[in-house]
Amino acid sequence: MFLKKIGVSLISMSLLLSFTLVGCSQRSETASTTKSEATTVPTPTAKSGDSGNKKKVTVYSSVTLKSIQDVYRQIATDFSKDNADIEVDLQFPGSGYENLLKVKMAANDLPDIFDTHGWAQIRYGNYLADLQAEPWAKEMTDTIKDVVTDKNGKVYALVLAEAKDGLTYNVDVLKKYNIEPPKTFDELMAAAEKLKLDSKGEVTPFYFSGVDDWLIGQYFDYFATSAYISPKDNDAKSLLDGTFDWRKWDGLSQKFLDMFKKGYMNKDVITAKYSDLPQLFAQGKVAFALQGPSIADEVHKVKADTKIGFMPVPSMVQGDEPNFSGGERYTMGVFKDSKQLEASKKVVAFFARKENMSKIANTTKLPAGLKGIESNHEFSEYYNKYASIRVFPYFDRVYLPNGMWDVMCKTATSMLSGGVSPAQFSDKMKQEVERLRK
Repeated sequence: MFLKKIGVSLISMSLLLSFTLVGCSQRSETASTTKSEATTVPTPTAKSGDSGNKKKVTVYSSVTLKSIQDVYRQIATDFSKDNADIEVDLQFPGSGYENLLKVKMAANDLPDIFDTHGWAQIRYGNYLADLQAEPWAKEMTDTIKDVVTDKNGKVYALVLAEAKDGLTYNVDVLKKYNIEPPKTFDELMAAAEKLKLDSKGEVTPFYFSGVDDWLIGQYFDYFATSAYISPKDNDAKSLLDGTFDWRKWDGLSQKFLDMFKKGYMNKDVITAKYSDLPQLFAQGKVAFALQGPSIADEVHKVKADTKIGFMPVPSMVQGDEPNFSGGERYTMGVFKDSKQLEASKKVVAFFARKENMSKIANTTKLPAGLKGIESNHEFSEYYNKYASIRVFPYFDRVYLPNGMWDVMCKTATSMLSGGVSPAQFSDKMKQEVERLRK
């Protein structure tokens, strides 16, 4: 907990104004993106004498999946039934969400309510109202509280759904080849070797994409935590104060390159696209995917009865335990200069109701950011099973400056194509981290 707060506080000032730098962690819900959509939720006819007093609250969300958008619309419609004086304008800008908010930040003209998509404190902190006095704030989960609360107690956003990322796997494939979900990286590689040999090449252990290179970035973001942050003796402090020995990155890169050379991932990784993964996964041709449950809906469209398992990220250091990478996924923060501040807080409070949080949890298949929220979906058993597993903030959001996500993804892809060696990858990381922090 202490390291998480240090990580945020030390880098928040240096990152807050870095909006012109290119690149950040893009953990896509799916390969597809939606066009910008706006929904003005109809409100009941105002009572006599109320005309002209209706308040309009604009809500921006980073959600691109239609199923989740529909839940937002349903909740907003339910809100309007008891609040005829407040009109909710839902906006889903799609793939342009992040750039749109950057423009609005520059003009200090943010929506009344907006999704902080992983950057509540670091990027949007100075623009957000303090929500610590809201009744729901006392119910935040232990895994998300520190992520959206600063040392002074300010609460930056309601977390509708937490990111809790690990590895998804095809349950039937692992069962067929008598493989238990691995707990260590060595066990994971042993499972990959067994799958390759026993299936005679029919099953590819892992799938990565050089086109949608965020999939490659996931490997480095997940396992950097396992290698440098999760162990008792870790490199968290040196990564934050700039004294990290980047030669250590060689080992993480070499392991990934070895996975490619040993045939543990798809041969066409450089030209492969994410959009092919759900079908291959559903057909039992891919065993593991380095992402959270967001893949489920697309897999089930191909084969409805596919059994998808979920597991923490295996440990890499002897004596350590598995972990999850996480933080904010879908949130609602309130613009501190909103002309409809109280009405906006009222909308957020309505979304925070237990019945509404349950609807969101069941649709996103992600843990709610508040305690006591019931959910019943295909991943519920796994969240319960791994409830005690530690959750660390995404490595890049705490330990790398803004702009490093693209550097990491593209340099790793280049390494697979022979463009750089693991040592040169480390040199590039060191060079760019130092440049961007200046």
